[in-house]
Amino acid sequence: MLWRMSASLPSAVTLCPSPCVRLCTLDEADVCVGCGRTLADITAWSKMPDADKAACVARARERLQAMGRPLPPYPTSPTLPRR
Repeated sequence: MLWRMSASLPSAVTLCPSPCVRLCTLDEADVCVGCGRTLADITAWSKMPDADKAACVARARERLQAMGRPLPPYPTSPTLPRR
């Protein structure tokens, strides 16, 4: 039996992969020192539209730079801003 992909894919399909780098440690401000996202960003990630995810990753990069942390190799996506 052949299966065809339906035009009505679940909304969980996304162009923006999670920026998690598996260094999940929150600082005193609830910011992950691995990816730079806040706890609120992390918990909301799966329900964010792709545009919000791209903005979230941009803010996370800025947080990591302000903390003096190295930027991780975030997963690439056509919707994520490049710097």
